[in-house]
Amino acid sequence: MSKYPDFLKEGDEVRIISPSGVIDPTLVDGAIILLASWGYKATEGMFTRNALGRFAGNEQERFTDLQQALDDPNVKAILCSRGGYGLAQIIDRIDFSRFVKHPKWVIGFSDVTILHQALLSTGIISLHSAMAKQFTELPAKAEPLVMIENILRGDIPSYKITTNKHNRSGIGKGKLIGGNLSVFMGMRGTGYDLPFKNSILFIEDIGEKPYQIDRMMQNLRISGALSQLSGLLIGQFTEYEEDPEMNKTLFQIIADAVKEYNYPVCYNFSAGHVDNNFPLLMGANAELKVTDRGASLSFQTTFWKKAGNLLNL
Repeated sequence: MSKYPDFLKEGDEVRIISPSGVIDPTLVDGAIILLASWGYKATEGMFTRNALGRFAGNEQERFTDLQQALDDPNVKAILCSRGGYGLAQIIDRIDFSRFVKHPKWVIGFSDVTILHQALLSTGIISLHSAMAKQFTELPAKAEPLVMIENILRGDIPSYKITTNKHNRSGIGKGKLIGGNLSVFMGMRGTGYDLPFKNSILFIEDIGEKPYQIDRMMQNLRISGALSQLSGLLIGQFTEYEEDPEMNKTLFQIIADAVKEYNYPVCYNFSAGHVDNNFPLLMGANAELKVTDRGASLSFQTTFWKKAGNLLNL
């Protein structure tokens, strides 16, 4: 059963760590300022600002900061400063036993997809959302940031999404899983592979050529992963060019990979490597409803406070 971490109250500690790529220190500074404006005590890991090539420090340093943040009962939320690459090197060393006793919000996307994957086995819900760059560079009242603040306080959103010609109608229920497509594909065949059965899969990516997306989708099709889903939510695919030699657009590539199945499919949800990166509750029980008039995504809770954030996509 999925469990929400405790929601935050004023004065709670939010730890900023860098488990993957090296981060511009000014972006950490900006995240601290924003978190303070929300009423939280922002702290850093010992090695958050370290740099070793493309990484935020060596493997031991990044492991240490992540493990300590997960273990510390005083930390109520962990904000990963950025994605990049690096969690695959240390994820199998992480011990979640203390985290399960003192659950906390884990926040991030991109390479942080691996951490969201690992948390699925704990049953603790995590937050796929903006990180330090967006915390610093977006206006403080940008909707994705306001929504993160609201979620941490207990206001869980539901989304209404305008229609897309590639959508497939239906209603699907299940845990929301996924994230960055190329990142979670790198974990296939490991103990952190996604539990596809009866789940709603979310996918997004950046800088991957259409034929590379097709290769990954064909893996999911041939392995039987796509046939097990209860729904598919397609986010933003950015920094690529359509490939005329594929004879299909990127969305058509995805549509062809799932054409044999009858679950709902929703395209162009505003989450991924974009400014309007709307937060998603990974591991939460969700409902995806798609009609010819649009789509909706809602999360099942027992403490509804607010719902109905409309996205004009």
